[in-house]
Amino acid sequence: MSPHSEIHCRSVALAHAAHRDLAPEMSPSSNWTGVDSARLRVRPASLERPPSGGQLLRLRQQFHLAAERRVRRAGGRELRLLGYSLVLGRGASPEEDWSTLQAEADQRGYVMGPRLHDVAVPAATTYVPGSRVGRGVYTPPWTRPGWGEVERLIRGGVADGVIVLDRHQISSDDGEYHAVIKELGERYQACVHLVVPEEPAAPT
Repeated sequence: MSPHSEIHCRSVALAHAAHRDLAPEMSPSSNWTGVDSARLRVRPASLERPPSGGQLLRLRQQFHLAAERRVRRAGGRELRLLGYSLVLGRGASPEEDWSTLQAEADQRGYVMGPRLHDVAVPAATTYVPGSRVGRGVYTPPWTRPGWGEVERLIRGGVADGVIVLDRHQISSDDGEYHAVIKELGERYQACVHLVVPEEPAAPT
């Protein structure tokens, strides 16, 4: 089985498993300095129809290129990315994900710094007919402590973005995923790098 096939299988598992635990973890892999804590922000869901898979891919790539250009202008250093993983249970280990993310970062010439993960928690959502709102399988990323640490470090200038296996580690919901890449790109000039790019349409 190819590495991408294995990642796809883990994504499918994320879309069907249900666990009640929630636990963040940060495993520093460099000497990057931390920043002050900040309260997590709660973003209400929008009733507007979010972009499609292809539009999400182009938007993410746009912010990714902008981050790379900004870093080059700042002195030509490598892109610094946090590692993030969403695992299926408290007993599950993100170590396999870390190996995949590190290999991808090395291949691309990026520096992977602190690594953070959350345990997947089923979301209690209300589906709005005719929209993609409320279709996330798990709680929104901005309610997870590990992802909150990702945002905190990016906000503090510690990293230029985050590297993740695929978009479902962030959210399977188009609206939630769009909100994340848009906020990171517009507010912090940061990027999201995926090992496996977005598919044409998000799973339902």
